[in-house]
Formats: sequence, structure tokens, C-alpha cells
Amino acid sequence: MVICCMRYLTGVVIWSLALQPIVLQPIRAQRPPDGEARPPIHIRGNATSGPTGLSPAQARHAYGFDQITNQGKGQIIGIVDAYDDPNIESDLGVFNNAFGLAACTTSNGCFKKVYASGVKPSTSAGWSLEISLDVEWAHAIAPQAKIVLVEAASSSFTDLLNAVDVAALQQGASVVSMSWGGGESSSETSYDIHFTVPGVTFTASSGDSGSGVEYPAASPNVVAVGGTTLKSSNGTYGSETAWSGSGGGLSAYEAEPGYQSSYAIPNDTTGKRGVPDVAYDADPNTGFSVYDSVRYQGQKGWFQVGGTSAGAPQWAALFAIANSLRASLGKSTLSTTNTDVYATAQSSVYGSNYHDITSGANGTCGSLCSAAAGYDYVTGLGSPQANNLITGLVNRP
Repeated sequence: MVICCMRYLTGVVIWSLALQPIVLQPIRAQRPPDGEARPPIHIRGNATSGPTGLSPAQARHAYGFDQITNQGKGQIIGIVDAYDDPNIESDLGVFNNAFGLAACTTSNGCFKKVYASGVKPSTSAGWSLEISLDVEWAHAIAPQAKIVLVEAASSSFTDLLNAVDVAALQQGASVVSMSWGGGESSSETSYDIHFTVPGVTFTASSGDSGSGVEYPAASPNVVAVGGTTLKSSNGTYGSETAWSGSGGGLSAYEAEPGYQSSYAIPNDTTGKRGVPDVAYDADPNTGFSVYDSVRYQGQKGWFQVGGTSAGAPQWAALFAIANSLRASLGKSTLSTTNTDVYATAQSSVYGSNYHDITSGANGTCGSLCSAAAGYDYVTGLGSPQANNLITGLVNRP
């Protein structure tokens, strides 16, 4: 019987009644081997019989989504993850019932699961928890958008990028969420072509190991999402600080894109791409309620989940809402989305579109590791004031 537990980036310690510690495997804290990706996901405490983290209503209120009536109708959000979650549709149903959200099933056309290789992958408990987070929270933020989960055969970049192509080129997604990443490599620029599909926006989590850049967040064609600690009271926004695990910095291989050079991000004399672009709550202590029935380290049920992987699907939902509103005006879906994101952060509108994160750090490397006014390499431009930012994106050409 467990009487208490504490979870850290380096692992999980559970104390038994005999006060003998049992050290479980780390919660996705180390960067994966070359050519592999992993989901930057963190759990607070043990699984419970009911939700303990933020609810959809609280998150939507904190970031201003509840001030917009549009909920993504007509748009398809592609969720790309590795391996198979055999219970995802039923788990989404439990999540929706708990929070009074609209049903999202295969039978009503809201949900679809696709095997990127054409063959059902094996099941991975860690990736299943990530899939639950991604699918449930993309639906929570944009409940009228359709969800297409594309499962890669493995966690290799080759298989994951194949799944990205399936989502963007075959399944009609206007937004593709990628809550995973791996180390940079000299060959990564050759992968950037996967994220240049006209009319499709790609989001990626920036990592959870603190200062340092991961791919695909480093791609200039991807909206990279860093992490914050959100302080709120029953969903009323209070403040945010940089989350210590948020990945970020200057890419070793990707050149600085025009949208950053024209924005004049700080310390950009290296001529390299800065990561992340934006941010979202990622601290597991202020994390999101997720239901997962695939046993993870012996536990199943409701988890309180954080990590920058929580932000990628919710930013994807934000872009889906913007695309739905654009479609109602006869406009095309967002395409060069990073250019639009930085355009909505110009000084005249910055304070109304973004929460500027000015405190906190993800390391001890000076300005590259510290939040600051305006753009920084921990939280990017900041977190969304969705009610205003979405309007700004809708008004873009």
C-alpha cells in the first residue's frame, strides 16, 4: 500500500508503509537516443479515481477561449504520436462525460484513428498517456473540430515524420500537433520539407529538460511551444512564470527565419533559429486532468499532467478555431503561421494578444535561460490571450 509519493524530473519515489523507497523509472526526463523522439510529459502524484488537475472550463477561462463562441467547426486537428493507444476512444468518452463535453466518437464522425504504416503498432504505456493528453485536450479547447489521431509505427523520426505526412497530406488536417521531440542533428534541415504543406499549421513541444533545443520544435516551419507555471484561481488568470523544464535556446543548425530577424529577437547575432515561439502552462503542479486506462507504471485512471507536450495540442486547437473563423469569412486556412504569430506580437498589439512572461528560468546560462520582457528563449512571445489573439489571426491576410 502506498501512503505518499513525490515525482521529480529525475524519477519517481514512492514510500511504502514500511518506509522503504521504491524508485520507479524516470518520467521522460532524459533526451532520447539519436534518431528517436519521446514525449515531454510529466505527472504530478499518483493516478486517482477522479480529476485533480485543471478542468477544460478552467483552462478555457484562464486563456480566454471561453470568450469566443467558435469551437473549431469544420476543421481537422491531426494528432501525431508513436505506437498504439488501444483505449483512446473510450478514454476520451470518459473525459468528455466527466466534464460535460460533446461526444467525440468514430460513429459521429468527430474522431478517427489511423495507423500511419497501415499496420496497427504495438502499445506503449508512456505514449498512450501522451495520446490521451493530446486527444482529450485538443478536443477540450476546440470541441467542434474533428480529431484524427495518426499513430506512427515507432518513435523513430522516420516513422513519426511519415505519420506527419499522413495527417497533413492524406487526412486533411489543417493543424498538426506533435507533442514529441529529440536531439538536433546536422541532417535535420532536410526534414523541414515535411512542415511546408500549404494551408497546414504545425505545432511542436519544445522539450522538458530545461535549456536546450529539440527537433522538430527547431524547424522554422513549426510553431514551437514552451512551458510556464500558470497561477490561477478557479480558472481566473493570475500570472505566469517560466517553467524550469521548458526547452529553449538557439538552434545549432537551423538558420534564423525572417519572421524572427524582422522581429529582432534578442541575442540573435548567431544567425540561428530561436526556440520556442510561444508558451503554455506546462508545470505538472498546475497541470491538466487526463484520463488514461492503459496502465502506466502500474497505475491507471485520472492523472494530473504537465510538460510542454500539454501546450502543443492546445495551441493546435487555437489555430483550428482561427481557421474556422477564417473559413466563415471566405479566407484560406493559416499557412505561413509563424509569420502571422510574430505579426500579432508587434508592439502596438502585443500586450492584448499575449501574456508576457518576465520571470523564471530554465537553467543558469544568463539571458538564454531567463524569461524577460518581450521575446525570450524560455517562453517565446508568451502565452495566448486567446480571445484577442484569435481575432488577430483571423484578420491576417
